[in-house]
Amino acid sequence: MPQVVRSRIRALHGPPPVPPVPHRFRSLADREAVAVLHRAARVLLDALPELTDRLVEALREQVPAYRVAMETEPAEIWQEVHHSLRHNIASLIQPREFREAAHRTSRWIGETRAEQGVPLDAVMHAFRMGGAMVWQDLVDHTARRHPEDTRLLVHVAADVWNFVDEHCAVVAEAYRQAERRLSWRRENRQRLMTAALLDGTARIADLPDAAAMLGLPVQGRYAVLAVAGARRTPHGAGRPPLTLAEGVPALWHTAGDVELAVLPLGTGAPAGDAGTPGGPDGADRAAPAAGCAPAAAPGARAGSDADEELASLAAGLTAPAGTRVGISSVVDGLASVGDARALAETALRACPASGGTVLLDEHLPTALVVSSPGLGAALADRVFGQLDALDPADRDVLVETLTAWLDADGSAQRAGARLYCHRNTVLNRLRRFEQLTGRCLTRPTDAVEVSLALAARRLLAD
Repeated sequence: MPQVVRSRIRALHGPPPVPPVPHRFRSLADREAVAVLHRAARVLLDALPELTDRLVEALREQVPAYRVAMETEPAEIWQEVHHSLRHNIASLIQPREFREAAHRTSRWIGETRAEQGVPLDAVMHAFRMGGAMVWQDLVDHTARRHPEDTRLLVHVAADVWNFVDEHCAVVAEAYRQAERRLSWRRENRQRLMTAALLDGTARIADLPDAAAMLGLPVQGRYAVLAVAGARRTPHGAGRPPLTLAEGVPALWHTAGDVELAVLPLGTGAPAGDAGTPGGPDGADRAAPAAGCAPAAAPGARAGSDADEELASLAAGLTAPAGTRVGISSVVDGLASVGDARALAETALRACPASGGTVLLDEHLPTALVVSSPGLGAALADRVFGQLDALDPADRDVLVETLTAWLDADGSAQRAGARLYCHRNTVLNRLRRFEQLTGRCLTRPTDAVEVSLALAARRLLAD
C-alpha cells in the first residue's frame, strides 16, 4: 500500500487543515489482494468436502460439546458444517449475493445449538475454529501456488477476521434469542403443569413428565400452603413476602389473589391417629380417666410424623402482619395435590381476617363451618340469636367470656385470669349464657354446637 508522506514545510507552519471525509476506495495493492483472496477462495470451494471433513474431525477432537451430537447424528453435523462453509466462503467472493444466505445459515446454527443445549462458548469456539481453518487454507494455497502473492493477503486479513467476528455476533444473538424463547416456553409449561396439578386436572399419564419437569416425586407426600393478604414487593416477581424455614422446598404458583406453594414432604408414610378428645366439665377441666390418653386437639393426629412436619413448617414461617396462611393436611402422591390445594384454601378461609397461620388438621371443626357458610350462619343465629336482644356491651361480655373459657379448655380459673376477673364471675356469666340460649355447656352435644356456632360467628362476621 503506498505510503502517505506529509510535507516538512507544512509541518513547520502548523497543523494541516481538517481534510474532508474520504470516500471509501481500495488502493491498487488492495485490489490485487482481493483478487488473490478470490482466487484462493474458489480453490477452497472446489475442495469443500475435504475441508468439511477436516473441520468436523477438528471439532470432534477439540470441542467436547460437539462430540455427543456427532455420535448421535454425524450426517446432520457434516451437512451443517458443509453448508456453513459453502455460504461463508462464497461470501468472501460475492458478498452481495451470498451475505444474507450466510447470515441465515449462521442464525439457524445458533438457534439449533441453543435448542440442543450446546453451550454458547462451544458454538463460538467452533465458529472461530472454522474461520481459522479457512484463513490458514487461503494462506497455504497462495504460498504453495503463488508464493509471490502471499504478502498481499495481509491487506485483506482484517476483512476476513471482521467477517468471522460478524458471523460470531450473528450466531450469539440467534442463540440468546432462542434461549429466551426456550426459557419462556419451559417456564410457561411449568406454570401450566403446576396449575393443572393444583386444579386437579392433570392426567395420570402426564404425572411422570410433570414430576420430571418440576423435580418432584410421583409417589411423594405433599402439603399445600395458601397465602393471602400479603402485599408483593416490586422485586417479588410473583412471590409473596413470606419466608419458609431454611431448606424447605416450595413450588410457588399464583391463583388470583392467593399464592399457593406445593410443599414436598418426602416419601415416608405418616403415623396413625392416636389420642381421645376429652370434654369440658363446666368449671375447671377434669383429669383424664384412667387408661385414656390426654385430650388432643380436634382433628389432630397426636404424635404423628405428619403433625410434627406441618407444625415445624408453620413454626418456621415468617410473614408480615396481616398475612393469612392456610396449610393443608398431608396427602399421598402427586395426583392428590389438587385435593391438598382445596384443603389449604379451606384452612385459609378459617384464618382470621387479622392474619395468622391455620393448620387444617388443628382446626377441623372450624374448617367444617367455613366449608358451608350458609349452614354456619344458620347455626350461629340459632345459638346466639337470643343474645341479640341484649344491650351490645352486655352481649359482648358474655361472648368474650365464653370464648375465653373455651380457649382455656373449660378452665374457669384460667379464663378468669385472662379476663382479669374471679373464676366465680366467669361461672356466673356462663350460667347466664346457658339460661338465655337454652344450652348446657356440660352436655357434650351442646358444647360442640356452641363451639361451632362461636367459630361461625367470628369467621363469617369477618
